[in-house]
Amino acid sequence: MTWIKICGVTNLEDALTAVDAGADAIGFVFYEKSPRKVDPETARRIVGELPATVDKVGVFVNQFEEPICAVADEVGLNAIQLHGDHEDPHVADLVVKRRPNIKVVVGISMHHPNPEGWAMMWRPDVVHAFLVDAGDSSQYGGTGKVFDWQTNRPRVEVIARLGRVVVAGGLNPSNVTEAISILKPWGVDVASGLEASPGKKDPEEVRAFIAAVRGAQKGN
Repeated sequence: MTWIKICGVTNLEDALTAVDAGADAIGFVFYEKSPRKVDPETARRIVGELPATVDKVGVFVNQFEEPICAVADEVGLNAIQLHGDHEDPHVADLVVKRRPNIKVVVGISMHHPNPEGWAMMWRPDVVHAFLVDAGDSSQYGGTGKVFDWQTNRPRVEVIARLGRVVVAGGLNPSNVTEAISILKPWGVDVASGLEASPGKKDPEEVRAFIAAVRGAQKGN
């Protein structure tokens, strides 16, 4: 089963729609400059209504371990996503040392000059999955843009030998089947591709996306 994360959730209605449709994870963005930013108190209320089986992922950009652990504790996160262009792999080590039950997802920009080399800088026993995305230093995610899947396939395959790969960047119900066919990821992640407006999901798009992913699995 392809792991499906619906990211940039800011309200309970969207979270429950995603879970009811079959999402495996809900992502909360704690980056000040994101249009999908949510405060910890709101995220905590949403998490309190979600099933225990659903991953609750906090997205952080260039943060240290102390504030990350504090937010994870307050909200009830069981996973964090480190998504900046100046991330220190040692921060992941320290988070896992302090909170052994936290899963770490590492964002890897495919616009990085050497994304596979950057992935190799992280300890494989600490990283739960690598999230390959189309973001860059001007916008870390939620760009609605895809990276060239075919051209980058060899690079993604190298990263996949290091650990699980989650594909993100411009995914939507119309193109996710192709992305899965080319890259064969462990998981997929979507934010802006399902929105009616920044921070608000379109319920029909959410359902269509998850149905497309499950349909792609049956086709393989």
